[in-house]
Amino acid sequence: MATLVAGIDSSTQSCKIVIRDAETGELVRSGSAKHPDGTEVNPQAWWEAFLQAAEAAGGLDDVAAASVGGQQHGLVALDAEGQVIRDALLWNDTRSAEAAEALIAEHGGAETGKAAWARMVGSVPVASLTVTKLRWLADAEPENAQRVAAVALPHDWLTWKISGAQRLEDLATDRSEVSGTGYYDAAAGQYRYDLLAQALRISEDQARQIILPKVAGPSEQVGTGDASRGWGAMILGPGAGDNATASLGLGMSTGDVSISIGTSGVVAAVSPQPMRDPSGLIAGFASATGEFLPLAVTLNGSRVLDGAARMLGVDHTQLAELALQAEPGAHGLTLVPYLEGERTPNLPRATGSFVGLSLASMNPQDVARAAVEGLLCGLADGLEAMTDLGVPVNSIQLIGGAARSAAVQQIAPAIFERDIQVPEPGEYVADGAARQAAWVLSGAAEPPQWTASSVTTFSAEPARFVRERYAERRHLFAERP
Repeated sequence: MATLVAGIDSSTQSCKIVIRDAETGELVRSGSAKHPDGTEVNPQAWWEAFLQAAEAAGGLDDVAAASVGGQQHGLVALDAEGQVIRDALLWNDTRSAEAAEALIAEHGGAETGKAAWARMVGSVPVASLTVTKLRWLADAEPENAQRVAAVALPHDWLTWKISGAQRLEDLATDRSEVSGTGYYDAAAGQYRYDLLAQALRISEDQARQIILPKVAGPSEQVGTGDASRGWGAMILGPGAGDNATASLGLGMSTGDVSISIGTSGVVAAVSPQPMRDPSGLIAGFASATGEFLPLAVTLNGSRVLDGAARMLGVDHTQLAELALQAEPGAHGLTLVPYLEGERTPNLPRATGSFVGLSLASMNPQDVARAAVEGLLCGLADGLEAMTDLGVPVNSIQLIGGAARSAAVQQIAPAIFERDIQVPEPGEYVADGAARQAAWVLSGAAEPPQWTASSVTTFSAEPARFVRERYAERRHLFAERP
């Protein structure tokens, strides 16, 4: 009888669970459940979705090990009794944009402050990072801030709930997840309580009284499942942030890059060295395997295509067909896709713009093409910033919901000026979590080498003029009042 492991993907949009054979990686069964919309969510909704997904997957009673991959950065503030103090602020909640600016300024002004934060924790504060949400909490809801006894992130909290633990001291996380908080130095492997104190406007001694999750090793067991639910024999891995888990699911190593186009757009690369980018374009996160995972993240991913399809009154297949009917460059039309603000570059109050509209481009084909090209140009800027820092790029894999678009597949190599590999569609975050669970279960030095998914390679003539035009126009956007 096969030994089974479960990989759990608690993402922005849903909870997905895959149950796989620990030795071969073969998929045995799966289940999923929706999360509520919004950028502010009661964590109880994640728990309820997990239970629904577990039931849909046939239960966890026969599962030997499980790990959780989760959306990063979300603030789960807990009181002394372990109760959630307020709804969690998710990574894409931009209300803490002014807090990010203030935290930077407090270290010597804009440019000096950015360099200081990059040196201290590898990343410059933006509205996504947990540290900025804590500052927002301190300023906007001081009575809630004063109740904070522990700070967890979405995957930490869900792992803790699955274990049935009651003590805050049993909270656990991993390097990849905690490296996105803004108060953990992944290169040194330690929390920065001085930065936690700065965020909450308290003393460092007071900050050290707040419980932060134990940072476990990549294959370290952090507990077992809740015995009262029949999961007592199921060991729990440390889990990881969603991007790190996806890279583990893809089997990435040094020189491999993934470009994920889901709710957000993410350029991720595995690097043996930590990244410290004072510009703030690249976040110096850690990987799920002990290395580092520099990231460039855009707030606007597949929703750029969602919006374009809605505007044109077509579905995604028809949108792709329209885009591929147009010439590269869309007759001079550019979409600057900062539809919900932006993180890379850091423009939380920006809105999107169509630039270069003319009678020649005022047609569905060019509008569709401009949407695809604008989405990809923003990600290409992130990749370029990464290579400028010396990150090696040997291969690029395109994943996420929008990677299934024929237009994205065929236009991407022209914009990135490199061949693009598109693996067969899969739940790479959940798969990576399952692979970690199997690793924890085995006690081996390396994660199991499951069979890699097949890939299709796409090539195209470079279209550098599209990116050059985009670079000239990306500053042409409006700001929300």
